Amino acid sequence: MISFLEALYANPLLLSAVIAGLLASIVSGIIGSYVVVKRIVFISGGISHSVLGGIGLCLWLERAKGVSWATPLLGALTAAIVSALIIGWIHINWRQREDSVIAALWSVGMAAGILFISQTPGFNVELTNFLIGNILWVSTTDLIILGILDVIILAIVFCMHKRFLAICFDEDEARLQGLHVNALYLLLLALTAVAIVLLIQVVGIILVMTMLTIPAAIANTFTSRLSRMMVISVILSSFFSFFGTAFAYHVDWPGGATIALLAGVGYLLAMWLSPLLKRFSYSRTL
Repeated sequence: MISFLEALYANPLLLSAVIAGLLASIVSGIIGSYVVVKRIVFISGGISHSVLGGIGLCLWLERAKGVSWATPLLGALTAAIVSALIIGWIHINWRQREDSVIAALWSVGMAAGILFISQTPGFNVELTNFLIGNILWVSTTDLIILGILDVIILAIVFCMHKRFLAICFDEDEARLQGLHVNALYLLLLALTAVAIVLLIQVVGIILVMTMLTIPAAIANTFTSRLSRMMVISVILSSFFSFFGTAFAYHVDWPGGATIALLAGVGYLLAMWLSPLLKRFSYSRTL
């Protein structure tokens, strides 16, 4: 661990990777808690895989056509938010067709992204980085954008948390309270889309659902209170990100896959410990 901390001081790329992981962890812990409680994990999966279409298009425009403003991050954000709003609109108006639309966006987004990237110089490296993640690939500009997005999401959550809480647990009761449930649901999906883009920078498209849901799922085994769940989830997500990056650095493994694997091990441990802790707490009440 000491050698890793020394490497952080000496290697700006590694330091940027750790900062990116921590920034993504804050948002994933908070938004992931909403995703788990609201039970929209499958919807989030559809959003995450449709993102490749936007990434591929912008990479092709940037590398093959010389469009300098068409960055992969912009493509990812645009595709994620558009997909989230489409899925949300279908959910609100034609709930019985929701699964089919998610599957279509999932497959079409992946297919379009692969086609665009295949027409882009150096596509093999680009495709691998986006699918399985390369945390060392984060640039200073990306880091600044990630920080800005973090602040925006946290500000919205701070202002809207009670409303999100209402629609996550009981939409009918929220309507009776006069809340605009559909608008809040679309906003929550849009925030989920942005959180997914942040996580793609760290673990890639394939593994993004691991980091969005596992820390929150672990937290949910120990508390049912959403605010505590968010705090625990952020701590766990930061732990997995930092120590996953450190372990990957020492053994020369892919950073994103190592982070996701550590999170998976943590989830299995939580499932094993949870009944033991419940039994212990029950015995103390006797």
